[in-house]
Amino acid sequence: MPSSAPAVRSRITLAILALGGQGGGVLADWLISLAEAGGWIVQATSVPGVAQRTGSTVYYLEFHPAGADVRAPVLALMPAPGDVDIVVASELMEAGRAMVRGFVTDRTTLISSTHRIYAMAEKTAMGDGARRSDVVLAAAKDRAARFIGLDMDAAAAHTGSVISAVMFGALAASGALPFGRAEFEAAILKGGKAVKSNLAGFEAGFAAAAGAAPPAPTAAAGAPAPTTPAGAALHRRIIANLPPAVHPLATEGVRRLMDYQDADYAGLYLDRLEALVPVLASGPAAGELARHLALWMSYEDVIRVADLKTRASRFGRVRGEVGVLADQTLGVTEFMHPRFEEVCDTLPAGLGRWAQASPWPRRVTAPLFAKGRHVRTSSIRGFLLLRIVAGLRRWRRGSLRDHREQAAIEAWLGEIAASATIDPALAVEVIACQRLVKGYGDTHARGMANFNAAMAAASRTRDAGFVRRLREAALADEHGLALAKVV
Repeated sequence: MPSSAPAVRSRITLAILALGGQGGGVLADWLISLAEAGGWIVQATSVPGVAQRTGSTVYYLEFHPAGADVRAPVLALMPAPGDVDIVVASELMEAGRAMVRGFVTDRTTLISSTHRIYAMAEKTAMGDGARRSDVVLAAAKDRAARFIGLDMDAAAAHTGSVISAVMFGALAASGALPFGRAEFEAAILKGGKAVKSNLAGFEAGFAAAAGAAPPAPTAAAGAPAPTTPAGAALHRRIIANLPPAVHPLATEGVRRLMDYQDADYAGLYLDRLEALVPVLASGPAAGELARHLALWMSYEDVIRVADLKTRASRFGRVRGEVGVLADQTLGVTEFMHPRFEEVCDTLPAGLGRWAQASPWPRRVTAPLFAKGRHVRTSSIRGFLLLRIVAGLRRWRRGSLRDHREQAAIEAWLGEIAASATIDPALAVEVIACQRLVKGYGDTHARGMANFNAAMAAASRTRDAGFVRRLREAALADEHGLALAKVV
């Protein structure tokens, strides 16, 4: 009579979900080396995708014990829902995708980083498009047989290693594979590349997953102290003329606007705050005004974009993000698509208005800007081209774009003052409507249209709740479908 007892499962299935450039292939190679050194039969495959960055890839491995009495197993090429023993994810939403695809069940050990790399859909949302991390974490704890979560990105940065080494260490500490720590480390040594840093990352991942104290976080930097006489003078104005609750945001606003334009422009920012803060009834409202006013006054234009893309700090950040070694050369190519309208915006106000209103300048020059172009900023020619554009900053205050933005800002500040005398809650909602104004080109045009609709509603109804609903609807989608329902 046949036994009804389930067969003992001898194979182990493992899926790695990583983003392009995070070393998922290196991690798979270490696992192959680890298994083969232990006398196991192992097979690895990879399925590339296009979810984030250069694409999300699923690496799938099956392990089977070898032996003289073991027939050659048939190993699968793809993970099957409900049949994955171990899932290792390099980023929190990758763990979420693994759960959606059915890879994580009550048989699965889930090992995931808890940091976020935001997808393009999150970055380009009209408002706060970030997905909720707490929902993914709760699902991971609920669905997996065992969940190990740690900030692998921070551990990699702390040790100067890569995230794949941290993932390998966390996997070793989990005990989900039948190999000892020394065998894991031997696989890194056998690989022979960046051994010292990879072992440091491995140690950080192992310690964090085993419950040891994580690497000590770097102390958060306080507000930067003024480094110039002009900055010190503006800081004294903040201390003397604004309430203490506003000091941190106003200080950051001044720093931002001095970096964006100059000390005189930062002084205009304080002029506006000093005139309006006494009218507002609450400290939070004044703080929100300080934040949103600084954001609007540092509006994005082609000058700002060119400036940011050619800063040494940007090149340093890119080198760190992609893990460029000392003996490697980094090439950076930027996509730029200034339209005819953006070109006119950078011209002196009178000339820019004439160029936009006259048919022949558009007919002659608009085709030159009909298509985007790739600018290699790591080359001398591309870098100098953008630096010339960035150098137009000294004439920005006389440009057509600045005339339009400053007029809109003054109208907005007037609406805040009028609202504050009627209903302080309405003033807070009018301040928050600045969130609708962002970017340049088509994005800016849509945002300004939505902003104008919100301002018209505030003037017409004087209803804080209605203005809030209208703003939230405008942020819900870029096509204005939700906004049309509210209006």
